[in-house]
Amino acid sequence: QGHPTEGRALLVLLLSGTVSLLGGLIFGYELGIISGALLQLQADFQLSCFEQEVLVSAVLVGALLASLAGGILIDRHGRRRAILVSNLVLLVGSLILTLARSLTVLVIGRVTVGFAISVSSMACCIYVSEMVAAHQRGLLVSLYEAGITVGILLSYALNYVFADVDEGWRYMFGLAIAPAAMQFLSILFLPVNPVKLSSWDSDCQKGLIPLQDTEDRAAAKREPYQEKHYSFLDLFRSRDNMRRRTLVGLGLVLFQQFTGQPNVLGYASKIFHSVGFQSNSSAILASVGLGAIKVVVTLVAMALADKAGRRVLLMAGCVVMAMSVTSLGLTSRMSPLAMARDCRAATGPSASQSLSHTQSKEVVPNPPLTQKRDLAGQSRKGALESTSPPVGAAPWAQHTALNWITLLSMMAFVSAFSIGFGPMTWLVLSEIYPAGIRGRAFAFCNSFNWAANLLISLSFLDLIDAIGFSWMFLLYGLMGVMAVVFIYLFVPETKGQSLEEIEQQLSRKRRGRGASCTHALYQRVEHSSST
Repeated sequence: QGHPTEGRALLVLLLSGTVSLLGGLIFGYELGIISGALLQLQADFQLSCFEQEVLVSAVLVGALLASLAGGILIDRHGRRRAILVSNLVLLVGSLILTLARSLTVLVIGRVTVGFAISVSSMACCIYVSEMVAAHQRGLLVSLYEAGITVGILLSYALNYVFADVDEGWRYMFGLAIAPAAMQFLSILFLPVNPVKLSSWDSDCQKGLIPLQDTEDRAAAKREPYQEKHYSFLDLFRSRDNMRRRTLVGLGLVLFQQFTGQPNVLGYASKIFHSVGFQSNSSAILASVGLGAIKVVVTLVAMALADKAGRRVLLMAGCVVMAMSVTSLGLTSRMSPLAMARDCRAATGPSASQSLSHTQSKEVVPNPPLTQKRDLAGQSRKGALESTSPPVGAAPWAQHTALNWITLLSMMAFVSAFSIGFGPMTWLVLSEIYPAGIRGRAFAFCNSFNWAANLLISLSFLDLIDAIGFSWMFLLYGLMGVMAVVFIYLFVPETKGQSLEEIEQQLSRKRRGRGASCTHALYQRVEHSSST
């Protein structure tokens, strides 16, 4: 057939970028939309505290299930087909949510959507990393993270638009169908999975991977490792240095969660309430501002990924994250933030107004457990208000400077995550594993990512009750410091190398071209221990 024209190569580049961006957008949108929808669902379905937690966590459960099964789908049936299937599953999940009439149906819909976005997230990152040449890979895979930030921002904005619309949550859930349909159509025009082992040579000869450099293609055809087949258990064996790669993958996803990112974002509106944004709408708008900063900084990270390198951005991000959460912890010791649970059930038609009213009051920082968690569905509004100081006497009023520090610390944290752990974790994961096991390895690490996210999200308020808000964030700061040490010691630099070169570098026992000093040291230690 001959090589494709430059015009076709540009089209494939644009479509690859579109697929990556839309995959991230859907992911971010589905994670973010529940925060605004929950206020209406609480009123419409009279949800207890426990029922709200189940509804919010359902998407994480679906994502965890997909991580356990999705890797096999991605490796056996191809990345492209996995993305198409995830689009169809998302369509079904969104329709279930839009038409739901009971809590059970809502939970089923959220689990379905969680399954779809998890499969899509893994398949998109791997597919795009395999589609493009080494010098474009950082930019295009990072575009996925940019999509997530745009999706979160879009979800916050639509929460605001539909806040006062009757059954507005149906529109919030239903609008996810549009980007899923766009992604489905975009990927139909892209070539079949470029690293399907059986067709690697023929695909290269036909020029179905127009964005790979010529030398990349030649190297790919020369290398015998491309034909290797791996079992899942190889992830834990020393063969081809796989055990070390698994350590790197798991370390990155766990530190990404244990540095506190889910809670700083998930409880952004509550933290803003505590620092002086007293109405619901102003707190949501402040969250939108946080989302906007996230988008801008992620775009900066995309530009830097192929220039500065993965390790530098990961370490720089971790240092700033550790400093900002430590700052949050210290300022909250001087100016206590009210972070009590806000999960009183709706008890009547005016529930949303009463929720707004009680939220605008200063809530007791550490109410007793019986007040906090009310599974039977009775409102504790009176009990909470009787022990609250009047709005004029709220602690934030006397600590303006400290609250600005809190606000700036949150902005710094979000920016640092968006330049480091946010895009770079998934970029490194899509690069460090051999093609034959890439889907299963990515899924294995991703399952730990979702499990850690679920654990941290569900335990956050309990931990605050146990050790206090400030100690919680100081603990996150310590985790950030540990993450820097881990990245310095274990994570290899993959900037500017083809997937084949990275594979050679990580497989062989001697120092390879482009290997980092850390990797060389690691290999020498391993060599000396084996001899």
